[in-house]
Amino acid sequence: MKHDSDASLEPVKLPATERQVLIVEDESVFARAVQKHLERSGYLSQIAGDLKSADRKFRELSPDLVLLDMRLPDGSGLDFLSDIRNRHNSNAAVLVMSAYGELEDAVAAMKLGASDYLKKPVDLDELLINVEKVLDKSELTRKLTYSTKREQHAAEGVVFLGECRAIAAVRRQVEQIARLTQATDSIPPTVLILGETGTGKDVLARLLHAGSRRRDRPFVHVDCASLPKDLIEAELFGHEKGAFTNAHIARTGLIEAAEDGVLFLDEIAELPPGLQSKLLAVLERRTLRRVGTTRERPVAAWIIAATNRDVGELIEQGEFRSDLYYRLNVLNITLPPLREREGDIMILANYFAEQTARRYGLDKPVFRKDAEEAMLKNPWPGNVREMKHLIERAVLLTGGGELGAEAMSLSPGSASNAGEPVRDLEDLTLDSAEVLLIKQALERTGWNVSRAARILGITRMALRYRMKKYHLK
Repeated sequence: MKHDSDASLEPVKLPATERQVLIVEDESVFARAVQKHLERSGYLSQIAGDLKSADRKFRELSPDLVLLDMRLPDGSGLDFLSDIRNRHNSNAAVLVMSAYGELEDAVAAMKLGASDYLKKPVDLDELLINVEKVLDKSELTRKLTYSTKREQHAAEGVVFLGECRAIAAVRRQVEQIARLTQATDSIPPTVLILGETGTGKDVLARLLHAGSRRRDRPFVHVDCASLPKDLIEAELFGHEKGAFTNAHIARTGLIEAAEDGVLFLDEIAELPPGLQSKLLAVLERRTLRRVGTTRERPVAAWIIAATNRDVGELIEQGEFRSDLYYRLNVLNITLPPLREREGDIMILANYFAEQTARRYGLDKPVFRKDAEEAMLKNPWPGNVREMKHLIERAVLLTGGGELGAEAMSLSPGSASNAGEPVRDLEDLTLDSAEVLLIKQALERTGWNVSRAARILGITRMALRYRMKKYHLK
């Protein structure tokens, strides 16, 4: 499994104090009043009184927004708008100002790609509100365009390797879902992806997106475990201006930002109970309410969720809503852990090794027999992700060529010698180190869970959870 992204695609968001506005207006008194009003709100601005100076200043400034009058001394604002889109090849936001009787020009401007229009005479406070609205919309469009390009770029480098029965079954499910999504424009049923950490749930979600009719639409990846607890509702659902402290402008939430693409809710089991009920309402009614408003907004995104937790156990403990689980679990795909994919281990290992060597111009790696034996016996608690990182490190440190077990910090007997002291934690992933420490504590106490938990400094319940997670019996 592989997922590469291009950091050069990253969009840049400018603070209000660096947003540049070009005012194209021949009425100098009105133009200066607009300029002062904008600058009091933190915007940078310059004035152009005719098309010739407007063209020159546009090339010099590359403004974020153009306030464009339709009637200018040396021509029509429509001509300048056409130049912005075609000759300058710019997506800068354009807010048209038209006098009474020029409505046809305003309509023509919208067809040429203007963001909005205002009728003169213009109230300055109303103008400022519209400037903020148009710039926010332009920023969101840039983000969604970037997101779409990034996911298309990432999908080109995503492969799902393996020949074992479990992976073949997963492929068949993906193909069935792809056919289902391509057969209709209706919103596809929700998909719940289950599997341990590192098995490739995010890769599978991107493959589902790439195989659907929504492949050219946004893919929004939401890591529910990393969202800030005090802002999680606003992040997901968005908020209106003034909804809470520091909510100076309205913001679109991640659910709304997915538009008619895919919303991938990773680690869905980490959502707090209050938000679980709100998410259930979104799934049931296909609408949402931003924080601070009662207005309903439609939700057209295809929702894919994933978790590495035992949802049945969470439901029994009252930590996850059963009705939300049933609503999410319309289609279900379970990814097997790497230790149950013995026939795939060397396929993946060779792929990751060759990929790393090719990327850094190193000799083609070849695994020695002892390295193969070590990898086949290793429990891989971190699954495919752990293997990928371990092999990348080994190839980089050795410069490619022949790779033995020692180069990967493994030994043929590593799976059975976990009770021995850990000598070099730098050679381990976090999951591997945790497994070894837990096994040491259990061996020392004769597998007495209570005593082992005290040695490790965790509760008995926490230890039992980890034993179940790593399949330690």
